[in-house]
Parts: sequence; structure tokens; C-alpha cells
Amino acid sequence: MGGMTSFFIVMLIAMGAYSIPPVRDAIGYGANFIFGPMANAIGVTDNPNLWVIMILILASITGCYSSLLQKYTIDYEKMQVVQAKMKDFQKIYREAQLAGEEKQLKKLNDKRARMMEEQMQMSQEQFKPMGWILIVTVPIFIWMLWTIGNLQAALDAGTILIDEMPTIVFPYMGEIVLNQVAFFLPAWILWYMICSICLSQVIRKALNIGGL
Repeated sequence: MGGMTSFFIVMLIAMGAYSIPPVRDAIGYGANFIFGPMANAIGVTDNPNLWVIMILILASITGCYSSLLQKYTIDYEKMQVVQAKMKDFQKIYREAQLAGEEKQLKKLNDKRARMMEEQMQMSQEQFKPMGWILIVTVPIFIWMLWTIGNLQAALDAGTILIDEMPTIVFPYMGEIVLNQVAFFLPAWILWYMICSICLSQVIRKALNIGGL
């Protein structure tokens, strides 16, 4: 499954869970026992701008975890064989169409149906590790939503100052608060997405599982 697809599936599920207060608070509070000390060790309490480093580390964790799961649950060699066969078949089928060879096209149509079914099965196989990926990735995502939401609530209540809100610098926008919208997404989600997708591609290359 591609990094972009995986990211948006996780984001939609996490935001759906986050919209239910008891679920949001339970997951956020529980995950804070793990990620709270990590954030403190990095120093985000003293320097909120280190949140960009915290998000980068969390993206690395999810990227490694999901890539390793996919490597050992998906038969990438078989998938590559199926894709190569389909590519060769499409070339032959196109040549038969251009030549107007009706008898050959009839035979190829039967074969095409079988190959499409095989390709569909391989596509479905990419979803096999998704459940395990969600077990780790969704709590991380909800924890970030929960924590940054709590910071915004504290700012609105006047218990912290705007200078204590984490920020990030984006091209053409300059320095903005992490939960401010940047390019149609909250800035922290955009940064997490960039880190997650880029790191996943590097990890996939290192593991020789391609960039599916």
C-alpha cells in the first residue's frame, strides 16, 4: 500500500476516533504514559519548537514499524511477477487490438479476466498488515491531536502565552503555529505527512520492498 494511501486511511480513522471524547481522552491519556516522557526527554516542555523533532521521531517509528510489517506479511516477489505479467499481457493485447485479430482477442479476453482476478487478489493482500499498522499508528496520531489540542485549549484559557505554542517554518508562509492551517491542512499534520512518506520511501528502499 502506498505511503500516501496509508497516511490518509490512518488520518481518517484517527480523526474519527478523536471526534468521540471518551475514546479520544482514553487513548490520548494512555499514550501519554509512553510519549509524554519521550517529549520531555527531547525538551519540548522548555522549547516548544522542538515539537518538529518529536513529530519527526514519531514519523520514523511509524515508518519503520509499518514497512517491516509489510515486508514480512506481503509477498512482494509474487506481486512483482504478477505486475510484470500484466504489463507484458497489456502490450500483447494492445497489439492484437491494433491488428484487428478478433480470434486472438477472444482468447486474450478469457486470459485477461483470469489475470485481472489475480491482480485483484494481490491488491487485496496489501491490506493484510493494515490492522496491525493501525494498532500503533492511530494511538500516535491521536496522541498528537490530543496534546496539541490541549495546548490550544490552554492558550484559549489564558494559562499559556502564544510564545509557548509550538511553531514550524514553511516556505512562503514563514513561522506559523503547528495547529494553524498550511496548504489546506493543520501545519503539524502536513509536517508529519511529509516526514512519514519520505522516511517510508527511504526505509522501503533499504528493505528492498519497493515504493508501492
